Amino acid sequence: MKIGELSQRTDTPVRMLRYYEEQGLIHSERLPNGYRIYEDYVVDRVRQVRGLLEVGLPTRIIKQILPCLDSSRAIYLPYVTPDMIATLEHERDRMAEKIECLTKNHRAINDYLDAVSRDIRDS
Repeated sequence: MKIGELSQRTDTPVRMLRYYEEQGLIHSERLPNGYRIYEDYVVDRVRQVRGLLEVGLPTRIIKQILPCLDSSRAIYLPYVTPDMIATLEHERDRMAEKIECLTKNHRAINDYLDAVSRDIRDS
């Protein structure tokens, strides 16, 4: 797919996709006319990258953990530092807190919808 379609499918600006490619987070093939062509798996990769950026991970760390996104068995990180491990542990803990909050909010909305539905049925 061309970059415009990838942008639409991931709701990511074209400029940001080019930046991801410059940073080595996604890859494309180039046609003779210079157009970028992306494989379908890149849609999921862009979503993963955006999610990691949203929780505060810098692109340099995202690039290092990309193998983990595909397969936890294919991990080789030759430049792991104590700072990187501390950053990842901190971000993991922040993600867990967000998941807990989202789960509670999901449950509350679900309970509200159930109550409203019962009220409507009973009236």
